[in-house]
Amino acid sequence: MFTGIVTDIGTITELDQQGDLRARINTAYDTAGIDIGASIASDGVCLTVIALGDDCYDVQISAETVSKTNLDSWAVGKRVNLERALKVGDELGGHIVSGHVDGVAQVVAVEDEGDSTRVTLRAPKDLARFIAPKGSVALNGTSLTVNDVDMCEFGINFIPHTKEVTTWGDVSVGDQVNLEIDTLARYVARLAEMS
Repeated sequence: MFTGIVTDIGTITELDQQGDLRARINTAYDTAGIDIGASIASDGVCLTVIALGDDCYDVQISAETVSKTNLDSWAVGKRVNLERALKVGDELGGHIVSGHVDGVAQVVAVEDEGDSTRVTLRAPKDLARFIAPKGSVALNGTSLTVNDVDMCEFGINFIPHTKEVTTWGDVSVGDQVNLEIDTLARYVARLAEMS
């Protein structure tokens, strides 16, 4: 489990397509404190550490995961949002995030509003019903509050701090973004279906 509070920006330094995709991610994390088998959310995708270096770790990514996320666009040099798994007693600064991406949203507009940046995204139709104004979503692993919703499109405002400590300062129209809907919204919808 995660909170959607990004704690490092990693860089993809190697990609190797074998049976599965293997990626090496450079990090500022103290890798001596990371265990083999640990989960680290990388752009919101919960990935398992399979090897460690002094300032990097390797993950193995199944074809299923690649097909459901934006990881097919990963390239050497790409920066990615990182978050270590939640520990008992950690502060829940964002919202509960599983790292199980539901789909990919597309950035359709980027507009500066004062010091903040307003980003409009288009969600897949089957996921749009779970997104509500003032609700939470995780986008590329970042816990965010939805400002407004218009059918499949929804808006998010990024304050300067968020743009500095995540990859959101690099956002562009056309970007494909990992989307995880709020777990609570999923259960509320399921309960409504059963009524």
